[in-house]
Amino acid sequence: MQNPPGQEPETELSVTPPKKWAAGVPAVVHALEYSLEQTSPGKTGVDLLAMNQVGGIDCPGCAWADPAPGRRHRNEYCENGAKHINDEATTRRITADFFREHSVSDLAARSDMWLNQQGRLTEPVIKRPGSDHYEPIGWNDALGVLAQELNGLDSPDEAVFYTSGRASNEAAFVFQLFARALGTNNLPDCSNMCHESSGFALNETLGVGKGTVSLDDLHHADLIFLVGQNPGSNHPRQLSALEEAKRNGGRIVAVNPLPEAGLRRFKNPQKPRGIVGRGTQIADRFLHIKPGGDLALFQALNRLLLESEDARPGTVLDHDFIKAHTSGFEDFARQARTVDWGDVHAATGLSRREIEKVRDDVLGSERVVVCWAMGITQHKHGVPTIREIVNFLMLRGNLGRAGTGACPVRGHSNVQGDRTMGIWEQMPDTFLDALQKEFGFDPPRPHGLDSVNSIKAMLEGRIKVFLALAGNFVRAAPDSEVTEKAMSSCRLTAHISTKLNRSHTVCGDTALILPTLGRTEHDVQADGEQFVTVENSMSEVHTSRGRLEPASRMLLSEVAILCRLARLTVDGVGEIPWARFEGDYGTIRDSISRVVPGFHDFNARVTRPGGFQLPNPVNEGVFRTETGKARFTCNERVVPRAPRGHLLLQTLRSHDQWNTVPYTDNDRYRGIHGSRQVVLVNPADLSELGLAQGDRVDLVSVWEDGTERRVENFQVVPYPAAKGSAAAYYPETNVLVPLDSVADMSNQPTSKGIVVRLEPAGGRSRPNPL
Repeated sequence: MQNPPGQEPETELSVTPPKKWAAGVPAVVHALEYSLEQTSPGKTGVDLLAMNQVGGIDCPGCAWADPAPGRRHRNEYCENGAKHINDEATTRRITADFFREHSVSDLAARSDMWLNQQGRLTEPVIKRPGSDHYEPIGWNDALGVLAQELNGLDSPDEAVFYTSGRASNEAAFVFQLFARALGTNNLPDCSNMCHESSGFALNETLGVGKGTVSLDDLHHADLIFLVGQNPGSNHPRQLSALEEAKRNGGRIVAVNPLPEAGLRRFKNPQKPRGIVGRGTQIADRFLHIKPGGDLALFQALNRLLLESEDARPGTVLDHDFIKAHTSGFEDFARQARTVDWGDVHAATGLSRREIEKVRDDVLGSERVVVCWAMGITQHKHGVPTIREIVNFLMLRGNLGRAGTGACPVRGHSNVQGDRTMGIWEQMPDTFLDALQKEFGFDPPRPHGLDSVNSIKAMLEGRIKVFLALAGNFVRAAPDSEVTEKAMSSCRLTAHISTKLNRSHTVCGDTALILPTLGRTEHDVQADGEQFVTVENSMSEVHTSRGRLEPASRMLLSEVAILCRLARLTVDGVGEIPWARFEGDYGTIRDSISRVVPGFHDFNARVTRPGGFQLPNPVNEGVFRTETGKARFTCNERVVPRAPRGHLLLQTLRSHDQWNTVPYTDNDRYRGIHGSRQVVLVNPADLSELGLAQGDRVDLVSVWEDGTERRVENFQVVPYPAAKGSAAAYYPETNVLVPLDSVADMSNQPTSKGIVVRLEPAGGRSRPNPL
């Protein structure tokens, strides 16, 4: 794994058949191999045995919920979580010598994987105007530079404060409080780019932007839909929950353009049958759908359910639920009955009979859960699709009952908690009123900038300072060249980070890297050792305590960095006890308990084994919508189409990847080894296009306004993608998505359903045929 300093790995593509099952002994072996390449056996053992345990370290890798205390396995982690936690605990270090050796220009030419593999950041560094090197700077001076820039702005709205889901609840609360004390709601976050469509659709239809299910609901559902998600690679611990559901008699319908290994069979390495047996079949039914066809699928299912009710009145729909708890049913039903089967087939690639079989599964089930991820949210029509899923759930009363509900599967460990803590550019007045009451200042009321609009504002010269709390903004955002141009136009960019990434190489006139403690490390402040808290995808809040010694004595916690910065900039605003917050995180939680609903007695409740569950109004029969009821909606008909000679591209992660950072060039489950510059295409499409495995092509995205974007020199790999579609890895293909290509209503970038053509590598762009 480790390469000589300054050297990139040299690899060559090899392709093997895709795997037909996920996890098992190979997952354990690969997790240990990677972990032991990063750190010592002792640290590996400490991390893994404490991971996701009561009083231990919450996995930074994903937001999947933990089993209840007493039901957790001693090894309560997955392959990817083990890799991620030991990637953070690496013994490799970046020192001042590294930055003397490597200029910013040199680092900008390196791969994401190489940058990550250099190790942990150990001291604050600054790139000064006109320089091409970072150099060491003391903490006081570093924070002074940042404070001086912030204090010198003509308006607080000339600053942007970005947050990644790696941040804890305490750090997120302090971060948004600091931004609002400064006077801005410019608080973009990673939710803007992954699940904003979920939040928008669920808020509109159910009155709450979160999922409604618990692990117990999944375990006892009769029927579970997995739509536009790949649990085997992106949230592998979900497979354990699905295995439990299957053992309890549940059935699973998988809906995806690719037949992923984790949707086929799961060999649980924590159980004997996962070691020596065949494991558990996951999908009872697999719908090989075209990208973007999910809206049409659920519209078709809803029509079939209405027609089944017509045939057997009073036996199919939950009329009591519909009458008591919903609005808009008549308009919805009228439109649903007009769904055209020709459009459905064109959009999905599925036959009517295939969809009728799913209808039969639904009719045979009393408790249904629908799970989805970015295969849904990152389409232009992501919001209507999720609204149609809610329509589907409401028809048979599959909301608010045990074993039922909506389950958006979020990928980052505390992305949901960040939003709960106020990391949103559109927080409601009730939250801002509570801040005012608690801290004695009037927070700004106008909505701020989300991620896409922040990039636009930077391009227009309206943003002078960009401060990121974790994350890798330039690689998470779309339109890579435009995003990098926007970032480099700032007067100052600053990143609170544990490891080096691409965003550190795209600098404003002045750039700061502020190294911070990781989730795995002891956090000792003035009042003693601290812990932090997180909220998982199922609204459970619990503690996380680091176990390792910090990577450097120069590291500060996220909370300490932010509180010290606040004392240099907004110390006279209101009555905010920044010094007390830094010394004792319990005082932050005391304030949270008075500001954020559901967090009463925060300090006492969160230290109980397993923490506590936040209330979900839907499960109490309360719908905080405009009508006071759950809302049926009428959604447009969408048939994603690609012109002749073109394909619909979806971007995705490899198995050996965490968010924007690849750990290796391999994608073991898909049979891709040694390269990420690949495009996966259905063999029939390759034949029609006159292409074969190994051919080198440029991917050219084409847009209705006549613009085109290109990534070069990708190798073609035949793969069982849905006919008419293709797939490639991000962030390498982010350049193909223009900044203005966003989901309707939610403004989330669209990285799915991209119309592309494949040209011979180095070929010149042809006129846009659209």
